[in-house]
Amino acid sequence: MEVSLGQRRILVDCGLFQGSRSLEALNHGAFAFDAATIDAVLLTHAHIDHCGLLPKLAKEGYRRPVWCTAPTADLLEYMLADAGRIQESDTARRNRRYDRAGEEMFEPLYTEADGLRAWRLAKPVGLGTWFEPAPGFRARLWNAGHILGSASIEVEAGGVRLLFSGDLGPDNKAFHEDPEAPADVDFVICESTYGDRPRPKLTIEERRTLLEVEVNAALARGGNLVIPTFALERTQELLLDLARLADASRIPNVPIFVDSPLASRATKVFAAHAAELEDVEGADLFHHPSIRYVEDVAESIRLNSVSGAIILAASGMCEGGRIRHHLEHNLHRRQSTILFVGFQARGSLGRVILDGAERVRLSGKDINVRAAIRRIESYSAHADRDELATWIGERLPIRGALFLDHGETEAVEALRNLMHEKAPGLAILAPAIGECFALAHGAKPKRIQTGRVDLAALAGEDWQNDYADFAANLKHNLAHIRTEKGRRKALEEMRRVLTGYEAARAQQKRRRHAA
Repeated sequence: MEVSLGQRRILVDCGLFQGSRSLEALNHGAFAFDAATIDAVLLTHAHIDHCGLLPKLAKEGYRRPVWCTAPTADLLEYMLADAGRIQESDTARRNRRYDRAGEEMFEPLYTEADGLRAWRLAKPVGLGTWFEPAPGFRARLWNAGHILGSASIEVEAGGVRLLFSGDLGPDNKAFHEDPEAPADVDFVICESTYGDRPRPKLTIEERRTLLEVEVNAALARGGNLVIPTFALERTQELLLDLARLADASRIPNVPIFVDSPLASRATKVFAAHAAELEDVEGADLFHHPSIRYVEDVAESIRLNSVSGAIILAASGMCEGGRIRHHLEHNLHRRQSTILFVGFQARGSLGRVILDGAERVRLSGKDINVRAAIRRIESYSAHADRDELATWIGERLPIRGALFLDHGETEAVEALRNLMHEKAPGLAILAPAIGECFALAHGAKPKRIQTGRVDLAALAGEDWQNDYADFAANLKHNLAHIRTEKGRRKALEEMRRVLTGYEAARAQQKRRRHAA
């Protein structure tokens, strides 16, 4: 998000789009500004959807500070370098695919070197300390209670006070105190990830009991328990609970594999900051005898022959990383269990599986889903609908407007309706990407540029999701046609539709040339 005052401009976060392939394609688009002219970046936390375009920003010439908390700065070293490696490896893998032979080669969005270049720009600042990121701007950070180092950001510029929530943590969050922030500001920009969903209010011990039930049920099936997990925070929360359950003999003594080099490195940062965390008695928690950190690829591949183990692997939405080959080797096994413990964006593979797909297409292969698919929602690092409403209510009076972002359309609208009930008269906006407003102290915002409303459609499933589902189920559906003649007729009809589109496109092209 860009904030300007005269000729000075700062960014609050610079994150990667995640979800469908069409949405992720936006990451390759040009910035709406010259990166070299940005005066500062204020970063709320180290999750990739908030920091993942910093390497691209640095690649395109940004050389000024990235202001953040000290734990965030420590995490960025690993998060951004890993993001660069993933961009390089995923691009190389896509270019090697046989079904792309002869096509134009993809280029990585950025590299590991770009990630490290961006990390070196990190400038730590303590919570509650006023600093001047650029002439005319004052800012300070507040605990957001979301993940290690996460912050809400208060900004003063031109007599206007703004508060950016960043991502907010829930009540009873492991490791962190509840969120804090000032009240009586002009504008609040608040996330709305779970704006349409209340969750049961569980203590850490109650959540731990849910995990105990799922682990024991999964291991009783005789296969692996595979947990797609975010490398940062979710992995560490799970390790905390699994270690406590193992110590109390509440789950079997089986190996717990952390198959994510990034998660292993992030865990080291957690251990280094253990004195700042709640619920952690020293750094040895993350070195429990049951926990085994998998570093090299060969060791990860050997897990394909393992059974009866707990495997934690990134990425949490199953869009990349080692989790994909664990899914490839476990989704089709009736003895296996896939346990989701985090948010799954629309269009992501994780969401497709969670929504009940019978078959998925993974790395060019069609895979039948036979494993048990389970979910625990109480591990979310995000505040739910009621907690978001409470946080916003504690910021009142909001003298200008409340902006809702970082949420799917239904979540934003549900939270907006709820806040209209709780705070009648409060101006509430849901800006589109690219929409710009002029802000003044004590006044309602004035729209000065419309946004790209066409991008809202990309937040859900796209044609590539439809294609993957179609391709994964095509052979199965054709088999239900009784005769070979009927199957060939169905294929011919599909081919005729596609040929018709090609013919229509060619005709349009000839007309344009003739004109």
